[in-house]
Amino acid sequence: MWQYEAPLRDMRYVIEDVLGLPAQWASLPAFADLDADTARQVLDEAARFATEVLAPTNPIGDLEGCTLSNGEVRTPRGFREAYRAFVEAGWPALACAPDAGGQGLPQVLNAALYEMLAAANHAWTMYPGLLHGAYECLHAHASPELKERYLGKVVSGEWLSTMCLTEAHAGSDLGLLSTRAQPAGDGSYRIKGTKIFISGGEQDLTDNIVHLVLARLPDAPAGTKGISLFLAPKFLPDGSRNAVRCDGVEKKMGIKGSATCVMAFEGATGWLVGEPNRGLAAMFAMMNAARLHVALQGLAHAQNAHRNALVYAHERLQSRAPARGDAQGAADPIVLHPAMRRTLLRQRVLVEGSRLIAYEAAHLIDLAEQSPDAAVRERAHEQAALLTPVLKAFLTDNGFALASEALQVFGGHGYTHDWGVEQCVRDARIAMIYEGTNQIQAIDLVVRKLVADGGRKFAAWLEALAAGLPVAARHGPAAFEQLRLLGELAADVVAASREDAELPFRVADDLLRATGLALVAQAWARADAVSSRPQHAGDAFHRAKCESAAHCFVHLRPEFEHALAQARAGWQPLARLAPPEAA
Repeated sequence: MWQYEAPLRDMRYVIEDVLGLPAQWASLPAFADLDADTARQVLDEAARFATEVLAPTNPIGDLEGCTLSNGEVRTPRGFREAYRAFVEAGWPALACAPDAGGQGLPQVLNAALYEMLAAANHAWTMYPGLLHGAYECLHAHASPELKERYLGKVVSGEWLSTMCLTEAHAGSDLGLLSTRAQPAGDGSYRIKGTKIFISGGEQDLTDNIVHLVLARLPDAPAGTKGISLFLAPKFLPDGSRNAVRCDGVEKKMGIKGSATCVMAFEGATGWLVGEPNRGLAAMFAMMNAARLHVALQGLAHAQNAHRNALVYAHERLQSRAPARGDAQGAADPIVLHPAMRRTLLRQRVLVEGSRLIAYEAAHLIDLAEQSPDAAVRERAHEQAALLTPVLKAFLTDNGFALASEALQVFGGHGYTHDWGVEQCVRDARIAMIYEGTNQIQAIDLVVRKLVADGGRKFAAWLEALAAGLPVAARHGPAAFEQLRLLGELAADVVAASREDAELPFRVADDLLRATGLALVAQAWARADAVSSRPQHAGDAFHRAKCESAAHCFVHLRPEFEHALAQARAGWQPLARLAPPEAA
């Protein structure tokens, strides 16, 4: 049966051994009192909650889903109790600032927490998943009055929050949204419009819901420059019900325990967050946090899929393997078969390499917010901005692909409900779509970031990555070469875009994939330099790390070269597609 086991040893390895974060925390005043032992205790408690409290609710959520009756949503059995335990343990406040009621711990611990939560129950995690983004948005942009009334409730998790962007006619193109906000004359606004695909738009986990809604003021300019952000709670400060209701809950392929709602705002009372017509700037603080959490969902599914497939491959006996080892029976564990071994090794390389770059991204956010050095803050902010679209797309692509590969390891059993792997496949698919589709992430990286500034920040980022490589170590030169080739491609895209404005859009997906694979390679070069130290000789964990690094530079290098070749094929224009009736 499908089980979740938190990869605590690998998490500690990444945080302590490869990234060396405890030593870096000592140089950041906000974390100066945090040591490795305390961080380990946080991870241990998070793992206990995820495995003992949350994971048992996962199959229940998939079986029962959410129900809507008279505008009220009922979540699956066990969800409310799990959320109550989550809040009582103080998890929502983990990485929030102490001046807002938070614990002020590093983002990397929050990242590890949400990786574990998503692996244990992705659907449930959708409810608290937006809390930190809502905190970031309100902390940075809300008025003192709104902060006084709502920020503490969000930080503690007493009230959950939503992000109300999408409309039926305005999916990824927010410039088309039509929801309106009319000034009421008392400092508040009356919001009218319908939003779709709203995660947790209605639920029974908290007494109130803080809706953050994008809408247009009466005199707003067209397009994205005319969007403002409003806070519209389910219940108003006087206790009365606001004019917002749930008109439906979507029937979905996966994450069935998450209520994906159609929300009707019928003159709902709301208050402006940030400046008029600057709503996207305020909302992006929430969206960037959400995109990192979605990336972690991809990592969580990949980890879970790999772990369960590995266990099954050691237990399932089928046919005789070419190299039988010590096996004596008529059939061997399928893990001995080269096809299965290659699949599982590739999964391990992608999962563990991705964890390293995801946790490093979380640390960059800490540096951008907490470093006393302004130059360090600026550099970390630029690097985190480049990493965010790569992680969101690369990790969620891998999450779905590796879940599908895991199903293949299970064979026909994987296609049934009994083993749980098919739920992992279904749940993983949505992460490639929401919070900006992965194609939009690629456009963000290549068009809005790489080409927009002539490649300056991207080149500086690659230089910083190269400078951090252990060049004298055995895999350092190979990782350096991948970064060099990636830099050449990026520079060529920038140059070619001056003559062909469509080219960056044609190559975006493949350039992002190449970037992700180059990042995994540099991660494994660094990990191998740690695990190959003499003091680790004979340690099975570190031996596996060195074997994974070797596999990466032999078997994933062709994938990197393929992504480069695919990107360069984008220099050729694409044919236009006629409508079906004209074909």
